[in-house]
Amino acid sequence: PPAPSAPVTLPPPGFVADREEAAARVERLLQYQFNKRSLLEEALTHQSFAAASYQRLEFVGDAALGLAFSNFLYLTNPTVGPGVLSTLRAANISTEKLARVAVRHDLYPLLRRNCPRLDLLVGQFIQSVKQELEDDLGTTPYGGTVFKAPKVLADIVEAIAAAVYVDCNFNLEKLWKVTRFLFEPIVTAETIDEQPVSTLHELCQKHGKDVKFKTWQKGGTVVVNVFVGGALVGMGSSEQMVIAKLNATRDALSKLLGGGNQQVLTTGVGHGLGVEVGELRECKQKLIEQCSRKHWPKPIFKSGTDLSR
Repeated sequence: PPAPSAPVTLPPPGFVADREEAAARVERLLQYQFNKRSLLEEALTHQSFAAASYQRLEFVGDAALGLAFSNFLYLTNPTVGPGVLSTLRAANISTEKLARVAVRHDLYPLLRRNCPRLDLLVGQFIQSVKQELEDDLGTTPYGGTVFKAPKVLADIVEAIAAAVYVDCNFNLEKLWKVTRFLFEPIVTAETIDEQPVSTLHELCQKHGKDVKFKTWQKGGTVVVNVFVGGALVGMGSSEQMVIAKLNATRDALSKLLGGGNQQVLTTGVGHGLGVEVGELRECKQKLIEQCSRKHWPKPIFKSGTDLSR
């Protein structure tokens, strides 16, 4: 009798099985040819697939990118203090930021892995980023608020950066030259300032409402809740406090100016009395103008109530 056929195996979704092609894609992306291709293969291997995974490279890449950004920010911001420099560095190499780098350059399909749950989590995040692009939010320099960015995506970027760093004999200047374009748009002092927080306070002051930020820790993630007049209206998370607060503030502004929580501003909840709808419209316009001046994505107002009526 004929020998039984081998079981049919399907590659994981979005997986580049040809490892030569996977490596070649990275080299084309970086415009850099590796002297030791084995470093790149290590960078593109998850621990669920093999013991010799990217973990050691990711450790080096995290530190190398931190130093590369420290140098860059120090040289390009001669009048900025260490606190702001630290915030800028954290924003540029945060898990959220690096995960979006991986999505933008389609790096996850290049990763050897054997973890269906990981595929699911990454798939959800990729879809959320695509939705952000449709909503004109894809250029946000820090993370969003719908799905937590899977750390594996940031790890891939750090591991690839480390592979370059080790391959060029730990030449930090070469690493920056090869990889800098990946991180565009780089978060600057102008794009990370806390203007959204000021906008929220000003909006609530007009309506006689108090604003409170409550922060708590969930594992290694900082979660910030925004309460207006005692009602929860926004939430944001990140590994960095300042980014979590910005995410939460953007979420609150979006809901207060165009979502289902508009009534928080005009009901008796909190302090003070409600105001005219015209003032809400004025605040919407002011937010749009501020976003335009700061080159932020335009705000999206979603509501079952049309404020223009």
